[in-house]
Amino acid sequence: MPISNTAKRVLVSLITIPLILAVSYIGSFVFFSFVVAVALISFYEFSSFVKNKDINVNVWIGYFSLIFLTVNQFNNAFDTYTFIIVLMIIVSTVELFRNKNSAIYNIGATLLGIFYIGIFASSLIGIREFYPAVGDIYLRGGYVIISIFITIWVCDSAAFFGGTAFGKHKLFVRVSPNKSWEGAVFGFIFALLTMILLKEILLNFLSWETVIAFGIIIGTVGQIGDLIESLFKRDAGVKDSSNLIPGHGGIFDRFDSLLFTAPVILLYMKYFQR
Repeated sequence: MPISNTAKRVLVSLITIPLILAVSYIGSFVFFSFVVAVALISFYEFSSFVKNKDINVNVWIGYFSLIFLTVNQFNNAFDTYTFIIVLMIIVSTVELFRNKNSAIYNIGATLLGIFYIGIFASSLIGIREFYPAVGDIYLRGGYVIISIFITIWVCDSAAFFGGTAFGKHKLFVRVSPNKSWEGAVFGFIFALLTMILLKEILLNFLSWETVIAFGIIIGTVGQIGDLIESLFKRDAGVKDSSNLIPGHGGIFDRFDSLLFTAPVILLYMKYFQR
């Protein structure tokens, strides 16, 4: 008897969620490796589905750039602005010799994939390594990452079930015809409530102002990130970024909200956290 798609989703979630939370808690090279894997696979999926638009991403430059960005976020050894200049020169120059359909599209998609996935993924490293590696203080970054994951999962689930039960007003028909404003509101409310609850469980070292800001960011920016990845896929004419994860689609599908949320959370931590 074949396993239903819902059963596959539940089974995969039961296996992967504890692993993701454990990796986030451990941090250091273990979490770094996890983020690099997410970034590289997401970039591969992105470069694969844009081929439907006759766009040929320079994957090897992309892979190198993603690894560089995450390593640099880990040790802050190199100026990112200098890297961007060098990258622009290299990608444009190499395209002179590729002769694969539109050079403009190829360069644009390569840089989009690098900046969108690479910079956003490296922000996860910035969050996890935000607190100094001194005893229990270092675990604070893990607690923040774990809380972000949990809140995104709750937000997505609340948006889905709330939209299914009460959705009447379409949110963005051109991009994702099944999403509704009611579902988005449910997602926002539950994201905020989840962060408030996590303040009492994991985030007692953060102010209420910061925790509420995190909930608002995830409840809004996270859902926007999901819409933007849907925009990419719809433009390319694909339903999922890949079929790598049974019942869930691809890695890019599963981490789209997280990738879009991470840099905003990191910016808040750097400039506004109290």
